[in-house]
Amino acid sequence: MRVGILAKGLLLRGDRNVHLILLSARKPTLTLLQSIAEQLPEQLEKVTKDAYEVVSNEKEASIIIASSKDPKMQVTVSLTSPLVREDAPAADPDPADPEVLAEPPLESSDFLDKQKCLESLAALRHAKWFQARANGLQSCVIIIRVLRDLCQRVPTWGALPDWAMELLVERALSSATGPLGPGEAIRRVLECIAAGMLLSDGPGLQDPCEKEAADVLQSMSRQDREDITASSQHALRLLAFRQIHKVLGMEPLPSPKSRPGVHSRKRRLDADEEMAGDGDGKKDKKEDEPMLT
Repeated sequence: MRVGILAKGLLLRGDRNVHLILLSARKPTLTLLQSIAEQLPEQLEKVTKDAYEVVSNEKEASIIIASSKDPKMQVTVSLTSPLVREDAPAADPDPADPEVLAEPPLESSDFLDKQKCLESLAALRHAKWFQARANGLQSCVIIIRVLRDLCQRVPTWGALPDWAMELLVERALSSATGPLGPGEAIRRVLECIAAGMLLSDGPGLQDPCEKEAADVLQSMSRQDREDITASSQHALRLLAFRQIHKVLGMEPLPSPKSRPGVHSRKRRLDADEEMAGDGDGKKDKKEDEPMLT
């Protein structure tokens, strides 16, 4: 299943890494990961003629598929299973089942890293939440793309987690009185951040995809929160003075008078009309002049 920026439609220019999740009916093991990595090149040859490099990463519980030609793309396939979660009910094996008797018991060292598998399950929940709540919200995807670009360009904003950024934009736009255009939406999001939403004594952001209360801003330091808040306040001042191009990192648009192909709608007067108009104006001016006493 697709997760991350690929599933959410948040790809920007220059993004070359995408993420996929492979669900297993049983708890994923190192043997299963290596078996998939060995068989995958043969299956890719049947689908495409392009050459791909397949490498298994045991520590990350994933398989990395990289293209050999430019532009080089990279696909990370993470292996996980719902059974990894502690609260997931596992079916008791039937002793009379011949498959269960034939299967040797697995050692704990053969299982993949549990934390990595849990992170993959969380990525699946985030993708489903995004499709249900954010995709249908007007200007939400556009503003998240703008903030992703801002996080890549400005080091101060790089401390904001991606999942926290998506939740922040959704909460800000869904709480508005009505649908907002891109300009009004970016202003509202910046106002929420500038008001102190990210600060340590602020309301915080609770993760809607977790059963227990979890703050998605927990990984941010106090200094990072204050820096992003101050940067949002500065961005609001730029918007107020019609300098949004500095926030977006682009050149200012030319004024309407300097744009090519834009002509004045006024018709030029002929010489006779111009002289007649001047005469009428002088006559009207004399008539309007007050009498001197």
